[in-house]
Amino acid sequence: MDLGLKDRVYIVTGASRGLGNATATALASDGAKVIVSGRDEKGVTAAAAELGEDAVGVVADNADPSAAQRLVDTAKERFGRLDGILISVGGPAPGLVADNTDDQWQSAFESVFLGAVRLARTAAAALGEGGVIGFVLSGSVHEPIAGLTISNGLRPGLAGFAKSLADELGPLGIRVVGVLPARIDTDRVRELDALSGDAEAARTANEARIPLRRYGTPEEFGKTAAFLLSPAASYLTGIMVPVDGGSRHGF
Repeated sequence: MDLGLKDRVYIVTGASRGLGNATATALASDGAKVIVSGRDEKGVTAAAAELGEDAVGVVADNADPSAAQRLVDTAKERFGRLDGILISVGGPAPGLVADNTDDQWQSAFESVFLGAVRLARTAAAALGEGGVIGFVLSGSVHEPIAGLTISNGLRPGLAGFAKSLADELGPLGIRVVGVLPARIDTDRVRELDALSGDAEAARTANEARIPLRRYGTPEEFGKTAAFLLSPAASYLTGIMVPVDGGSRHGF
């Protein structure tokens, strides 16, 4: 199936590793040109080099108010256009309600929420008909996840913003989608499993609750996200797509 990605230009934030990197890889392997960003210069440089000549790395923090415009400007200067963006950021600090500090909440709000809003708003101003804005969110949009109080507080609000944005941009021919990972085998999820004190036992218990009885791979997530960002998904907007092996119990 041809997704229609050849020579289209996408920004993928948080793309030096994990889900962002897997999506950038899937986009590039189907012929897209990609601007990859992240906070770590070494990681961003390596990720862009791995993707080849049609990828550009930009060191940028989603929380930085100047990052959004720099990324859009880089896409246009290097490739002459922008067709879409996938907004991904590392998960906020874990913890229960009593554990998380004001500083942790503030930092997470700046990067996870406000940074994403700013990136989406800036990209929307640069996109034309056929453009797309994607958000990497979490299964916590629908069901709170124990021990991830900050994520439980911020992700559903960002999903509401994405839905409002889809309504506003739809008449312009610009789509907005959300992707909701659950237990995908990334460094972040392995770190969360290790918080229990027995990472192997935590993984076994989590897998037993997943209908497919295994964690997903970053590649599986990346291919799903790439499809949603592609012209092949041109009539999909305002939706939240779980990539969770059937973990969500609701319809």
